[in-house]
Amino acid sequence: MTEYERSRTMPALPEHVFDQAANVGQLDNWLPDELHVRAGEPPAVTVHEDRTDEDTAALLRARKEQLRLEWGTREQGSYTGWLQVAGLDAGASEVTVHLSFFDADHDPGERAVTDALDHSLARLEEQVLLRVDNAAG
Repeated sequence: MTEYERSRTMPALPEHVFDQAANVGQLDNWLPDELHVRAGEPPAVTVHEDRTDEDTAALLRARKEQLRLEWGTREQGSYTGWLQVAGLDAGASEVTVHLSFFDADHDPGERAVTDALDHSLARLEEQVLLRVDNAAG
């Protein structure tokens, strides 16, 4: 098993960050460019990966009371992950994303995963700031 984890501080309340992260209809706005999620019967989702041009049955659970998202593949159990939002002082938040790969063939490698996580967290922050700015203005 291989595990990866990245964090980022965002200048927004944790509830705002979580609401943006958990919005299934807007996941494509911050997930890695090559991943696309289609909602099914909750908690079921389908993940399409451009790299392999395959659809994978997955689960996505939002635990709003914990400000936590959890996901993973359904049939093959090749990976799982979670996103946790924690409140910091002065209305800021820390977002941590953790991925676990149980199948070495599914793991794209440390550099690819950490780059994708860093890019995704930056895109999530952009989406959060757009939402917060639009709500305030």
